[in-house]
Amino acid sequence: MIESLTNLDIAILKFINLHLSNVVFDRLMSALSFIGNGGMVWIILSLAMLIDRRYRKAGILTLCALVLTYTFGDIILKHLIQRDRPFVGLPDIKLLVPKPTTFSFPSGHTASSFAAAFVLAHMFGRYRIPIFLLAGLIAFSRLYLYVHYPSDVLAGAILGFGCARITLHSLNNRLWCNKV
Repeated sequence: MIESLTNLDIAILKFINLHLSNVVFDRLMSALSFIGNGGMVWIILSLAMLIDRRYRKAGILTLCALVLTYTFGDIILKHLIQRDRPFVGLPDIKLLVPKPTTFSFPSGHTASSFAAAFVLAHMFGRYRIPIFLLAGLIAFSRLYLYVHYPSDVLAGAILGFGCARITLHSLNNRLWCNKV
């Protein structure tokens, strides 16, 4: 079962590398991956929301979901599973970004992007399409750049969704009696 999943992961990465690779995508995917580093784009957006009282609750909920996602994904799961990244053992792969030094499973970029996207889409439903588009592009950039397997990205999206749901369920109606 695990071998079949790994073979499917590799086949998808090879397909992306063979059929989608181009100079424009090289730059775009590198930029998308960069803004996803450490959840940077989502943290900046959340901090900006803290400034305006009308958006403060959304900013706080997003930051809480990001902390929960980081705790489960980067601190716990990556160290429990210890999956090597796809480029390990493939010396002919030329990475477009610096080699990540952490383990591969789950994708932290994807987990933080989807945690933030689910919270923000819940709070600002009319913007859900651009929010999920950005999260999805950040997740895809990790495949394009050959630093994650598709199953890492899928697990990251599921983890992000789960942490967003926990955050919304636990805190949404309890935060300052909805007076933030």
